[in-house]
Amino acid sequence: MAAIALAALTKVYAGGVRALDAVDLTVEDGEFFALLGPSGCGKTTLLRTLAGLETATSGSVTIGGRDVTALAPGRRDVAMVFQDYALFPHMTVTDNIAYPLRIRKVPGGERRAKAAETAAELGLAELLARRPDQLSGGQQQRVALARAMACHPQAFLFDEPLSNLDARMRLEARTFLKRLQRELGVTTVFVTHDQAEALAMADRIAVMEHGRIRQLGTPAEVFRRPANTFVASFIGSTPMNLLPGRAEDGAVRVADALLPTPEGIDPGGEGELVYGIRPEYLTYHPTPVDGALAGEVRVVENLGSAQLVTLEGRAGPVQTVVDEDVPVAPGERGWARPRQDRALVYREGELLTPTGRSPGPRAEAS
Repeated sequence: MAAIALAALTKVYAGGVRALDAVDLTVEDGEFFALLGPSGCGKTTLLRTLAGLETATSGSVTIGGRDVTALAPGRRDVAMVFQDYALFPHMTVTDNIAYPLRIRKVPGGERRAKAAETAAELGLAELLARRPDQLSGGQQQRVALARAMACHPQAFLFDEPLSNLDARMRLEARTFLKRLQRELGVTTVFVTHDQAEALAMADRIAVMEHGRIRQLGTPAEVFRRPANTFVASFIGSTPMNLLPGRAEDGAVRVADALLPTPEGIDPGGEGELVYGIRPEYLTYHPTPVDGALAGEVRVVENLGSAQLVTLEGRAGPVQTVVDEDVPVAPGERGWARPRQDRALVYREGELLTPTGRSPGPRAEAS
């Protein structure tokens, strides 16, 4: 097992396209670490540079205390699982799993035994003679994992390995991967654009934009206290309400509502503010209440155990999560009051903290 350290890692493609911009990052030994961000943010480039499939323009990559920046992929002692699993269609499950051992010139009998042992750990013992086109998506994923496990690498690198699975299988695979990683204790870097996957699986998350890390923290830190409005808008199954406002009497004026700020947060000073509050932390009221955003109910979306209600008022559209038993109908008037302890205030796109400064990429604990 091994820690991974990146120092000022930079990747510039032809034409001056900067995919990675002096990234500094440490992934702890045995950690399940997620690289999260929209398409084009640099997360896959970072993973491929870790694996040696891309050559860094500058900076360094260290795995297990060993500088591997100039080493070929086969000498880095990492295993990568790709989005499409990259199984050899003409090979059986046994041969696919044993392929890395074959490259290392492990004797045939030993590598077949190791392939069978690894397959059994992942519930593939009855499928060893099949070829990839005879397997389901979930079974192909497990074969790709078994191939990665067979050579006992120092680190697993996963490039969106769940994206080709249907919704139900993705949930099952998510739980399976998390449990497997815990049992093996192998340092794991997992690339995804799906924030629900990152929040559910990772010990820590790096949220990336334009080749830089915009916030680094635990899932709870990143969800509860996004360090900037980019992270706030990206994280969450329902987007955070980000409402323009201005400071007034120690609170934030948004349209015609005076909204409370958390204890210790001073919104005073010049410049526009953004008041952030997640839909889950707004309480819906059918009658007027103080410190609430008013609007007309435009849309009611059924989430199963709750409803997502969109109010349209002077503040613009505001979404709030309402209990399934509360009657809400389009066209009625409603008020959404924020929980003071869950409100966030941003100035120039950066989160205000009790010290008056943004926590930056390394978010402070919730």
